[in-house]
Amino acid sequence: MFNLEEELRKLPEKPGVYLMHDKTDEIIYVGKAISLKNRVRQYFQKSRRVTPKIQRMIDRIAWFEYIVTDSELEALVLECNLIKEHSPRYNTMLKDSKAYPFLKATVQEAFPRFFVAHEMKRDGSRYFGPFISSRAIRDTIELANRLFGLRNCHKSLPKDIGKERPCLYHQIGQCPAPCQGAVSQEEYRANFDKALKFLQGDTKGIIGELTEKMNRAAERMQFEKAASYRDLIESVRQVTEKQKITSDDNEDRDIVAMARGGDEAVVQVFFIRGGKMLGRDYFYLTGVEEEENSAVISAFIKQMYAGTPYIPKEIWTEEEVDDADAIFAWLSEKRGRKVYSRIPKRGQKERMLELAKQNAYLVLTKDAEKLKEERARTIGAVEEIQSLLGLTGLSRIESYDISNINGFETVGSMVVFEDGKAKKNDYRKFRIRSVTGPDDYAAMEELLTRRFEHSRREGLSEMDSFRHLPDIIFMDGGKGQVHVAEKVLLKLNITIPVCGMVKDDRHRTRGLLFRDEEIPIDTHGRGFHLITRIQDETHRFAIEYHKQIRSRTQVHSILDDIPTIGETRRKALMRHFSSLDDIRSATVEQLLSIPEMNARSASEVVNFFQKQEKGKS
Repeated sequence: MFNLEEELRKLPEKPGVYLMHDKTDEIIYVGKAISLKNRVRQYFQKSRRVTPKIQRMIDRIAWFEYIVTDSELEALVLECNLIKEHSPRYNTMLKDSKAYPFLKATVQEAFPRFFVAHEMKRDGSRYFGPFISSRAIRDTIELANRLFGLRNCHKSLPKDIGKERPCLYHQIGQCPAPCQGAVSQEEYRANFDKALKFLQGDTKGIIGELTEKMNRAAERMQFEKAASYRDLIESVRQVTEKQKITSDDNEDRDIVAMARGGDEAVVQVFFIRGGKMLGRDYFYLTGVEEEENSAVISAFIKQMYAGTPYIPKEIWTEEEVDDADAIFAWLSEKRGRKVYSRIPKRGQKERMLELAKQNAYLVLTKDAEKLKEERARTIGAVEEIQSLLGLTGLSRIESYDISNINGFETVGSMVVFEDGKAKKNDYRKFRIRSVTGPDDYAAMEELLTRRFEHSRREGLSEMDSFRHLPDIIFMDGGKGQVHVAEKVLLKLNITIPVCGMVKDDRHRTRGLLFRDEEIPIDTHGRGFHLITRIQDETHRFAIEYHKQIRSRTQVHSILDDIPTIGETRRKALMRHFSSLDDIRSATVEQLLSIPEMNARSASEVVNFFQKQEKGKS
């Protein structure tokens, strides 16, 4: 169990990102902190006053986790990546497509330039960042251009040499006018290379020079000039600060690092997708005391990637793993393309690996008991179910449910658990098309037929949830639902065991139905608790989707009756508010926070619902 007070005491006084989870393990908030210890503890201080929204979020927190970084900048960039990946419901201000700027160096040009870019492209240029401040980048570009004699125009050189008069920057001595042929391409390139070294962190000489000028200006009581030098120094430090959370190669990789103590070890995996760190996971290992690091990592990689559907292009480790040739040949065959083993030794790559190792040590030293409990709750529970059913090799569990009200807007849900943990990215929703009226069996037959026929389509990507067949199916019901599933599988010539989750008269799970035999289950065991979690999650997911469909239908029809609310504003209201009740109770100020709304349309919405209330009374 998650002990809040104990976990708060374990928080490190380091920068990083924290992730708040609710009781269903959904990530409901992602935040960054200069000090994780100070920031996270604030949420649980009863004396602290917070907004109603934050209080609602705090009330839903069941547990939290965190990722340590080396700087606030790294924490900020990682926070941005994780919010875009998980879309937590309480990160309202960060749900836009905010992107952090990069400094772009057009190294492929004959007379290269620096400028600000808002995304990385495969265009031959070199990118630095991303960074917090566009202003800091512009200040540093201006400084680099002035110090090293570089252009900032958009002329195509050498094609446009001599076509126009030199610009103002040349006249004030800040550009050597390559547009006039006043500097050779070789000389210009040499200066540009010096500027690149400057941006890579070779700033000691420049900072020393600026500091000297700042002090000299201060001695002469030229405080405004001294302040400008001070600001430039700070800009240089910001822009050249090393960060490792985003790389410029856009590759997919897993970074694997280990910490060990006695007979136990923790392996931390950072998941890098498209060059951005989008998440992490850690794994608890036992029986490692007499094993070499290379053997432990080798065993971990074989077990990890035997059960995961997606294998990245690269796997980074601290050292060579045992049987590396055979393992990576197997992974390449499994992926369908070459998988590369990397052992970073220097620079940004080594620092990223070290960050993963640092997080592994934190988990090992502070969360060992919690990890044992987590393993028992997840993998241990799956092993208990395996033993109960007389099966082996269970990892991926899929469960399905149908939801409707008297046959209205029938929908279905598919939830996925792997190794005892909910895999929310693989959840799927279904709107039932062929069934009218309250016929759950027919609706389930349609759902399962669509799900398993989809798995046979050609060209499915590794990320498609339907591509991967479950090791076992759990049906939320008795013999009827189990037989529907078995009928569909038989028709499609697919062999997967099907198990029913049987409830008693009080709607509580009492056992499992397997091969037409009801198997009693220990209601105090780990396996039973996992089954009830799966059952509750399947039901919840179906109910929420049905509510969402009903709400959209209801909201759509009512909002159409409000003057000045057309399609664009109606969609904006439905995106911003979770239900019709929220729109009905919204104030003019809350409505005006939506970009598509203006004063008149906001007033029309408020007046419309006020008239409705008066009509009821």
